[in-house]
Amino acid sequence: MSAAGPLALFLDMQAVERGASRNTLDAYRRDLEDLAAFLAGRGEAVLTAGTPVLRAYLADLTERGFKSTTVARRLSAVRQLYRFLYAEGHRGDDPAAVLEGPKRGRPLPKVMTVDDVNRLIETAHARAAEAGKPGEKLRRLRVVCIVEMLYATGLRISELAALPASAARTRADAIIVTGKGGKERLVPLGTAAKAAMAAYLDARREAGLDASKWLFPSSGESGHLTRQHAALDLKDLAAAAGLDPACLSPHVLRHAFASHLLAHGADLRIVQTLLGHADISTTQIYTHVLDERLAGMVRDLHPLSRG
Repeated sequence: MSAAGPLALFLDMQAVERGASRNTLDAYRRDLEDLAAFLAGRGEAVLTAGTPVLRAYLADLTERGFKSTTVARRLSAVRQLYRFLYAEGHRGDDPAAVLEGPKRGRPLPKVMTVDDVNRLIETAHARAAEAGKPGEKLRRLRVVCIVEMLYATGLRISELAALPASAARTRADAIIVTGKGGKERLVPLGTAAKAAMAAYLDARREAGLDASKWLFPSSGESGHLTRQHAALDLKDLAAAAGLDPACLSPHVLRHAFASHLLAHGADLRIVQTLLGHADISTTQIYTHVLDERLAGMVRDLHPLSRG
C-alpha cells in the first residue's frame, strides 16, 4: 500500500459510511497530510508509525504555535485514522489509543440576551421599512428573514443558506432541514419567521428572482447565499442596532435560540433534537443555563430559602 493509501481509504470510509461533508473531508485531509509529511521527515510512514513518533508529532504542533483546540482536533483525526486501520486489519495495533491531548476547558458559547435579540430584530425590520430602492429593500428583507429564521429555529447558517425556496412556500408550521451527514430533521416555524419569509419572497418575486430553487439565491458558485456573506450582513445589522459586531455571528444566534429555550423550561433532549446534535454531550454545553434556572427555582420556591 502506498503512503497515500491509508489516508485515501480512511477518507473514503468517512464519505461513504459516515456521510461526512466536503468541508469535513477537507479538514481531515489537511490534518492527516500534515501528519504524513511529519512522519516522512522522520523516515516513518503512517502504516508503521509507533506511539513515540505520534507523541513527537503532537509536541511538534505545540512548538509550531498551534492552539490547544487545533492540537486536540488533529489528535482526534489521528485517533480515528488508526482506529480505522486497526479495525480493517491494516495494522495489528492501534498506536494512537494511548495518546493524550492537551488539557483544555470547553468555552461557554457567547449568548445574547433576549433584549439584545429583540433590538436586533426590531432594527432589521425598521431598516427594511426605510429602504427606498427595490434592490435595497430586497437585501434588507433578506436580512430580516435570516435573523428571524436563525433565532426561531436554531439552524446552522449552512443549513439556512441551503434551504430550497419551497421551504417558504408551504403553509406548514415546520420545515424539513438537511443537516450534517445528510440527516434530515423537522424544525418548527413560528409566526414571525413565516411572515418574514413571506415578505422576503414577495420582494424576491418583484425582483424577478422567483425562478431560483434556493430561498436565498446568489450569483456565486453554489447558487445560494454563502455563510461568509450572511455573517457580514449580521455584523452590519449589529452595528446599526448599537451592538458590538464582534459579538454577533450566525452561530451566536443559534446559541441564543438554545439558551433562551432552556432558560424558559425546555427539555435538554428536545433542544438536542431541534439543534440536530447527534450526541447529547454536544448539547450539554448549555447546562450552565439549566444550573442557573434550577438554582433560581430553589431560591424562589424552597420554603427554607426565605428569610
